[in-house]
Amino acid sequence: MGSILVAVCAGLIVLDLLSVVKTVSAGKASSSLKCEKSLTTASGLKAPPGPYCPGDLIFEDTFDSFDLDTWQHENTLAGNTNWDFQWFTNNRSNSFVKEGNLFIRPTLTVDEYGEAFLRSGDLNIHGGSAADYCTKQSTFGCERVGSHVHILNPVKSASLRTVDTFAFKYGKVEISAKLPAGDWMWPAVAFLPKYNSYGVWPASGEIDLLESKGNRDLIKNGINVGIEQVTSKLQFGPNQGYNAGSGSTFTRNAESGKGYHTGFNRYQMEWTPDHITFSINDIETGTVNVGTGFWARGNYNITSPGMDNPWRYGSIMAPFDQEFYFRISLAVGGNEYFSDDDINPTKKPWRNDSPHPMTDFWNARNDWLPTWNLDENESKEASMQVDYVRVWAL
Repeated sequence: MGSILVAVCAGLIVLDLLSVVKTVSAGKASSSLKCEKSLTTASGLKAPPGPYCPGDLIFEDTFDSFDLDTWQHENTLAGNTNWDFQWFTNNRSNSFVKEGNLFIRPTLTVDEYGEAFLRSGDLNIHGGSAADYCTKQSTFGCERVGSHVHILNPVKSASLRTVDTFAFKYGKVEISAKLPAGDWMWPAVAFLPKYNSYGVWPASGEIDLLESKGNRDLIKNGINVGIEQVTSKLQFGPNQGYNAGSGSTFTRNAESGKGYHTGFNRYQMEWTPDHITFSINDIETGTVNVGTGFWARGNYNITSPGMDNPWRYGSIMAPFDQEFYFRISLAVGGNEYFSDDDINPTKKPWRNDSPHPMTDFWNARNDWLPTWNLDENESKEASMQVDYVRVWAL
């Protein structure tokens, strides 16, 4: 009888240990059911099973290899839907992993198709297999025909995202990245909603961890607003005409002459049910406190008293109370992001209200193309480089 009791007790101990401790493969997360339950949720093929403990590492890529199971390429001529001048594609000339870093590098369309193609070609990116499908149809994103007035996208680049593989809500993020230098480049790391729970953009929100401008000497009011400055912001609003992002925008300048292209920096975010804090190298850039909600924060109760609040059925953090996925991209130009009034050593070659901005941009390539240094050191200076991406449970 005594031996039976010992065996039973031993079995109960083993079962108790198994119920208390859970280890997730590859060291991504390790949770104890007895710890304080994390506020973080995550989903997707690369999300470890929850629940999580605060501090658990739930997502990591150190780019020892290019994991195309994790990162899906956008394939579209529409870019950021800002009439920007590049097209996003899946090509190892534009996105690859080398020496433990992810590279996103711009190339010229004429190098592949020739100059005449820009003004007369038919660029159709509807693919024949699932991996080649056009990912954004808006603003002629899947097929364009060039002309002498409206040329085809003169630059190729890449945008990577985890829309099908990893999305999360609440947590701490850190990305180590070196930004590209070159006039009119637009590197960005953003988080977009996995589902449009409150409606189409910007009703379901957008979190911009970092955006920058590649110009080395772009000046506004005596301040470098090019590669020496990084912007972090939230974008939200009931519709496209009422985006309140300007009220939740923070900028941070590096030391003069030491832009964010000169080395790797750690771009960080803490996302909780009542605030989002942006930091660079552990120094806070800015915090957005939810207050009484984003409807009040956007002053919509004053500016749009008759408009319906899309977030009334969400939590106080709505629309930022849903799971968001990663997007890492390198765009060029566009009709909104670069101001017509900022001062550059060579004048901005297009105006934002131009009827043919892409053509204006390409015609001035002798001004901006030398700043990209594409023929030097494997175009590293023109490349966005990412050392690692990490997300911890909160």
